[in-house]
Amino acid sequence: MSGHGSAQERLDELVKVIAAEMVAEVCTVYVMRAGEVLELFATQGLNPSAVHKTRLRVDEGLIGDIAAHARVLNLADAQSHPKFAYRPETGEEIYHSFLGVPILRGGRVRGVLAIQNEAKREYTDEEVEALEMIVVVLAELIAGGDLVSRSEQITAEGNAILPMRMTGIRINSGIAVGEAVLHQPRVEIPAMFADDPDAEEERLQRALGEMQDAIEDLFSASELSERGEHRDVLEAYRLVARDAGWLRRLREAIAGGLTAEAAVQKVQDDIRIRMNMATDPYLRERMHDFEDLARRLLQHLSDTPLTAAGDEALPEDVVLLAANMGPAELLDYEPHRLRALLLEEGSATAHVAIVARALDIPVVGRITDLLTRIDPHDPVIVDGDNAQVFVRPGEDIQQMVAETIQAKTERQRLYAALRDEDPMTLDGQRISLNLNAGLLIDVQQLKDTGADGIGLFRTEIPFMVRAEFPGVEGQTELYSRVYEIADGKPVMFRTLDIGGDKQLPYFHDVAEENPNMGWRAVRVALDQPSMLRQQLRALIRAANGRDLSIMFPMVAEVAEFESAKSILDKELAREQNRGGAVPSNLRVGVMLEVPGLMWQLKPLLKRVDFLSVGSNDLFQFLFASDRGNPRVARRYDVLSPSLLSLLRNLVLAAREAKVEISLCGEMAGTPVEAMTLIGLGFRTISMAPVRIGAVRAMLSSVDASALETYVDSLIDLPDHSVRQKLIAYAQDHNISIDAG
Repeated sequence: MSGHGSAQERLDELVKVIAAEMVAEVCTVYVMRAGEVLELFATQGLNPSAVHKTRLRVDEGLIGDIAAHARVLNLADAQSHPKFAYRPETGEEIYHSFLGVPILRGGRVRGVLAIQNEAKREYTDEEVEALEMIVVVLAELIAGGDLVSRSEQITAEGNAILPMRMTGIRINSGIAVGEAVLHQPRVEIPAMFADDPDAEEERLQRALGEMQDAIEDLFSASELSERGEHRDVLEAYRLVARDAGWLRRLREAIAGGLTAEAAVQKVQDDIRIRMNMATDPYLRERMHDFEDLARRLLQHLSDTPLTAAGDEALPEDVVLLAANMGPAELLDYEPHRLRALLLEEGSATAHVAIVARALDIPVVGRITDLLTRIDPHDPVIVDGDNAQVFVRPGEDIQQMVAETIQAKTERQRLYAALRDEDPMTLDGQRISLNLNAGLLIDVQQLKDTGADGIGLFRTEIPFMVRAEFPGVEGQTELYSRVYEIADGKPVMFRTLDIGGDKQLPYFHDVAEENPNMGWRAVRVALDQPSMLRQQLRALIRAANGRDLSIMFPMVAEVAEFESAKSILDKELAREQNRGGAVPSNLRVGVMLEVPGLMWQLKPLLKRVDFLSVGSNDLFQFLFASDRGNPRVARRYDVLSPSLLSLLRNLVLAAREAKVEISLCGEMAGTPVEAMTLIGLGFRTISMAPVRIGAVRAMLSSVDASALETYVDSLIDLPDHSVRQKLIAYAQDHNISIDAG
C-alpha cells in the first residue's frame, strides 16, 4: 500500500488487507458510476469474475440501500433483510452476517465498502468504527479520478449526491450562483540536483524575467480602477516579486547544487516554516504572496500552467475555492467569469479580499474543511449577505434562491429609482442617511447610493493592510483621497480604533484575556500620544482649509475626551505656526460605546459638537454579552426595552443641549431597527453601503411622529424584546421593512 501500481491494483490489494485485518471471509468495494449505478470494483472472497460485471442501482439491494441513504447497515442475517438482492454470479449466498459502510467524500456517496462472514452475528461497534476509518482512504482513492474519471463522477446525480450547507464569516456581501473551481495549484519537481549550476542560474534568470513581465501585464490588463487600497496591495505584491533577499536565497540554493525548480521549492519551504511560526497578520499575508510567486516562478520554469485559471474548460460562472491566496492569483481568473470567492482562511483585510471587493464579488471566509468537502464543478450558491454556502443544492433551495435573486433585482431597481430623492418620512421629516466606510472602495459608494456623506470612516482599516505604520505624509495622502472621492460631502473621521479584534500587523502587544474591553482605541492613543498627534496632523493637512469632523472612539469618561482634545488643539496651533491652512469648520465629538459615559452626559454635551452612538460595542457592554461568543451573541436583542430606553435618554439629552446625535452601528442598517431608531428620535444614521436602499425605502412609508408615540409606549415594558410588536406595527401601517 505504498502508492505504487495502478489505482485498480491498489484497490485489489486493499480489499485483501481489510479482509485479513477484520477477519472477514468477504470484503467488497462498489464504486459509484454515472447514472446512479454501483459497480463491483474489487473483492476478496467472492467470485473474481463478477468484478466490473455486477452492478446495482442506487436503492437496489443492501449495497444500493446504503448508497441511497448514506447509512451503515449491520446485519446478522443479510438474506432475511427485505432489501437483499441475490446475484448468482457473485457466489455470496453462503454468507450471512453483513456490514456495509458508505464511502463518503465531500458529502457525496462515492461507493460502498462491505464485509461478510458465514456465521450469523452482528458486528461490534469497534468493527463498525474501524470500517468507517478505512473508507476515508478509499474515498481519496476514488476521488483521485483513476478508477472512475472525474468527468464521470461529476455526472453522477440523484440520491447519491447529498446537498450541504456551510457557513463562515461575511467578507463581502452579495448572492452568486456558479460551479466550484478549486484553486489548488500543485507542482511536480522533475529533478532535485543539477550538474551545471551556471545553466540553472541562467534558467532561473530567464524565468524571473518572464514572471515579472507577466505580473506587469496582469496588473495593467486587470479590470480594476486605478485608485483604491487594492492598488496599494498589488503594488506591494509587485515589490515582493523583486525582493532582494528572496532572489539571493534562490541563487544560493542553486549554487549549492539544486535545480532551479528544487531551489524555488526549498526556499519556499524555508519561508513557510519561518512564517508559520508568526502570529503577525502582515507576515502571514506576505507568506501568501511568496507562495503565489513560487508557483508562478515554477510555472515559467516548466512552461506549463499550474492553476485552474489556465484551464480552457473553466465554467462560465466560477465560484472560486481556496485555502487562501495572494491578491494577484485572483486576477489570473478572468474577472468576467468570477461570481464569488470562498476561503478556508481569510478576513476583511486580507489582501485577496480587498481585490475581490474591488471586483465587487461576494466573499465568504473561514469555512471549515472547504476544499475537502466540495468537488470541482459542484453547483454552488453563495449567500454572502448571511455568510452561508449551499453545495449541490436541492431544487427547493435553487428555486428559493432564484426567487430571492429576482426579488433582490427588483428591489435594487426600486432603490435606484429612489436614490436621488431626499430621504423623507411621510410627515415630512428629513432623515440623513450616511455610509460606514473603511476603505476608499467604500467611499466610492457615495455616488451609487446617493448617501448624504460618510457617517463613520474607520481610519484603522487602511493601516491594517500596510507593511508599517504610515507617516504623516502617507496618512495625509490617504485622507486627501477620501476628501477627493467624497467630492464635497461630509466625512466623519474616527481616530484609530486599534486593539481588541483589530490588531495592526506591525504593532505588537501582549495578548489580553478580554481584548475588546482592554487596551484599545483612545486608551492606546493617549498612552502613545505621538501616534495620535501624527494622525491628527495628517487629518488637518488633508482638510486643507475645508470642514473637518473628528471623533474619538471608546471614550469612557470626559477626562479622556479632554486629553484627546488638548492634543488636537496643539496640532491646530502647530499647523497655524507653520503657515498651513486650518479647517474652516472643525467639529469634534465622541463615539459613545461605553455605558459609563451616560452618567457624565451633562459635562460631556457641553464640550462636544456631536455624539455618535456605536451600537455594536454599546450593546455588548450593556448586556455583558461578547458578540464574538456564539453562546451569548444572540441571547439579547437590540430591540430590548432596556437598550431602547438608554437610546431614548441619549436623544432627549442631546436635543436639550442642542448637540447633533447619530448612530452608526449595524443596528442602523436593518429596516425594522432603523425604523425603531427614527421612533426614538434619531434623524441621522449611518450604515454599510448595501443597506442604504432598503432603509431609504422604509423611510418613505413611515410617519415619524406617530411612530415616536408608539415606541414611547414600549420603553417601560418588561419584555425580553419588543421586536415582534414593532414588526406588527410596521405591517399594520404598511411600512416597508424588507431587509433588501
